Amino acid sequence: MDDNIHAPTVASGPASGPTPRDLSKLSMPDLMQEKERIEAELSALSSVLESHGVRMTSSLTTFDGFPRDDIDIAQVRTTRVRIIHLRNDHKEVMKLLEKGIHAHFANLQNAQGAGPTMNGTSVPAVAQSPTNNTALGTPFAKVNSVVSGSPAEQAGLKAGDAIRSFGHVNWLNHERLSKVAQVVQENEGRAVSVKVCRKDGTDTATELDLQLTPRQNWGGRGLLGCHLVPL
Repeated sequence: MDDNIHAPTVASGPASGPTPRDLSKLSMPDLMQEKERIEAELSALSSVLESHGVRMTSSLTTFDGFPRDDIDIAQVRTTRVRIIHLRNDHKEVMKLLEKGIHAHFANLQNAQGAGPTMNGTSVPAVAQSPTNNTALGTPFAKVNSVVSGSPAEQAGLKAGDAIRSFGHVNWLNHERLSKVAQVVQENEGRAVSVKVCRKDGTDTATELDLQLTPRQNWGGRGLLGCHLVPL
C-alpha cells in the first residue's frame, strides 16, 4: 500500500534555514521582504503541525510515557525548532524596521531645519509623531463590505476604506490580519480606534479616525459586521 498515515498533508519546508545574514545591514525594502518571507514560512509550518493535529505545546508521548505512534515525531520536532528560530528572526526584523522608520523621520525633521521665522526669531518645526505620519500609516487592509446595522457601519466604516491602523495594529505587525482578529476578540464591548483613508470620486483622500466597538447580538454574524482583505 502506498498510503502512509504518518505522511503530512503539507510539505514541511526546509529543516534549517539558509546561512544566517546580518539583518542590520539590510535596507528597509529588504527588511520588508524578509518579514513577508518569514511570515509565509511560519504559516506553512503551522499548517504542518495542524496536519498532525498538534500544536507547539502538544505532548508527543502517550499518558504512560511512550512516544505517540499516530504522528511523525521527528518531523514535528524539526518543525517546532524551525518555528522557534523563525519567531526570533521575526522579532529582530520588526525591531530593525521600527528603528529604521524612526531614523528616517528624524532625518526628515533635521533636513527641514528650524522652520519659518517670526519677527526675526526662528520658530522650531513641530515634530511629527511617526505613528501619526502617513508613511507609518501605510494601508495594510481594505474594507471589502459592510453589513447594514452592524458595529462597523455604526462606527462609520464604508466599503473601499483603506485601514491604516486598527488599535495598535499597523502595516508592520498585522501578521496577515491575524492581529486584527486578536484585537477584536480582546476588546469586545470596548471602543477601538481605527484610522482609515477614504477616497472620493475625485481621488481626494480623507483621513478619518473612527471608534469601532466590537460586540455580539447586533443582529448579524461576527463582532464587526464587515469584511477586511489584506492589501
